[in-house]
Amino acid sequence: MKIIMFSVRDDEEAAIREWEKKTGVQVDINRLELDAETAQLTKGYDGIVIQQRSHISNPAVYETLQKNGLRQLTSRTAGYDMIDLEQASERGLVVTNVPAYSPNSVAELALTQTMRLIRNLPLFDARGAEQDFRWAGLMAREIRSLTVGIIGAGRIGGTVARLFKALGATVIANDIVERVELKDIVTYVSKEELLQAADVVTLHVPLMDSTTQLIDADALALMKNDAVLINASRGPVVDTDALIAALQNKQIAGAALDTLNGEEHFFNQDLCGKELPSEQLKVLRTLPNVLITPHIGFYTNKAVQNMVEISLNDVLAILKTGTSEHQLNKVAVEN
Repeated sequence: MKIIMFSVRDDEEAAIREWEKKTGVQVDINRLELDAETAQLTKGYDGIVIQQRSHISNPAVYETLQKNGLRQLTSRTAGYDMIDLEQASERGLVVTNVPAYSPNSVAELALTQTMRLIRNLPLFDARGAEQDFRWAGLMAREIRSLTVGIIGAGRIGGTVARLFKALGATVIANDIVERVELKDIVTYVSKEELLQAADVVTLHVPLMDSTTQLIDADALALMKNDAVLINASRGPVVDTDALIAALQNKQIAGAALDTLNGEEHFFNQDLCGKELPSEQLKVLRTLPNVLITPHIGFYTNKAVQNMVEISLNDVLAILKTGTSEHQLNKVAVEN
């Protein structure tokens, strides 16, 4: 049995080799993304694991995987919007993701970003860069005085809720599912009520049609003038132009963005001395009350290890049984 992994980073290799020794299954790696050309590399392999943000829309990719005898297409990330589930299903490919590689990794980043914003640290940094060490006008707020609104209280959002609750915040949430295990931690409210009441609005929803531009101009208009927005989910969940306008007009107090529209063109790339490919990113970088991190919510020791292990375990499960607990699509697969 042989598995091929695409877009492998140096920091993933130790976990890959550890899993390989544990299972006795050969895992070959490369640094390439899966596309119509690189799909040819899957010939002779039983399984495939990918990690990328570029959309795989070319039918030739799915046709090649089927032709080469592949029965699955596994993403070692929570996000799977880069995969065309319909095309994969038509070609008999079971698609899986890693929905909970480490809820703490993203939740702790959301907490960190919130702390930086409510303590006005970006503004103090900007003053300090000009050798202005005064604190006047930048009084901070304590977390225990805040109402934190979580949109999407699933595995990650639920962990966010527990962290803020432990620090004394009032926690409210909006989700299509009201989870019993959170009943003593959050109060569920409508999206509109949450936006109006929250001092911190933090987003933890998957990207789908119903969540695209979930936070638009109308939503931002409901937020408090001293509220901050945290987005550690997916870039298109927020209307970036509307957010920029709200920040420039002091409609909200600040934002922390770990994900942005078109991030595949600039995040995790060295663009020193080069023209930025995003006008939105250029503007956001000029705003002193905005934190931008290059989609690092997943990037912790435990999360990286779990992403590798869970995805490879999913491949084995599909090859042995035809399915996995993380299956995303419906497809009849013969064992």
